[in-house]
Amino acid sequence: MRGVSPSYAVTRPVDHEFFVPDLRVLVRSTDALARAGLSALLGAHPGYAVIGENGTDAAAPADVIVWEAGADPRARPEDLAELTEAGVPVVALIPDETFAAAALAAGARGVLPRDVDADSLAACLGAVSRGLLVLHPELAASLPIRERPQGPAEDLTPRELEVLQLLAEGLPNKAIAGRLQITEHTVKYHVAAILAKLGAQTRTEAVARAARLGLILF
Repeated sequence: MRGVSPSYAVTRPVDHEFFVPDLRVLVRSTDALARAGLSALLGAHPGYAVIGENGTDAAAPADVIVWEAGADPRARPEDLAELTEAGVPVVALIPDETFAAAALAAGARGVLPRDVDADSLAACLGAVSRGLLVLHPELAASLPIRERPQGPAEDLTPRELEVLQLLAEGLPNKAIAGRLQITEHTVKYHVAAILAKLGAQTRTEAVARAARLGLILF
């Protein structure tokens, strides 16, 4: 595998819809072997350029950051939170499902297992660079949802589905209002309705539940 760590071996193809040309990627990890493996893996992917490792002083700004948590599940979420505050979307590679909720809460826009294949990682990076939230299906099942019905108690309206999709992209109420050309008060009303229909207590929980129900595109 050209010296690439086997943890990041290509195992299956994915839809090329989310691949983005000329994507600048910054790799962050305390594991030197993981950094080298990810850099080689992404550097070999057409159109993707690794512009640096463990630093923000690259010649060009990064479009997306890959944060590799390491093998220790006690990896500190505050380290990830500090990284996400810079405003560049971050994809977190985590050791197991117990860290998924913490990674999302820390601001990660993509959460994948450490052994994700190359094409899935590349597609995820492209998707988050476009403003989407990406969560691996195996990790979604671990999120703290109080109950998991087969579907929402009530069908969401077309407008509520639009608001839900923008919630999944991480937009605050003001940005959603601007995107849909409605008032913030109306957005708050729709968000409240979405939470009630999905049986969720928070926006993050609503997005996670909606993902499980296939109501939003990741």
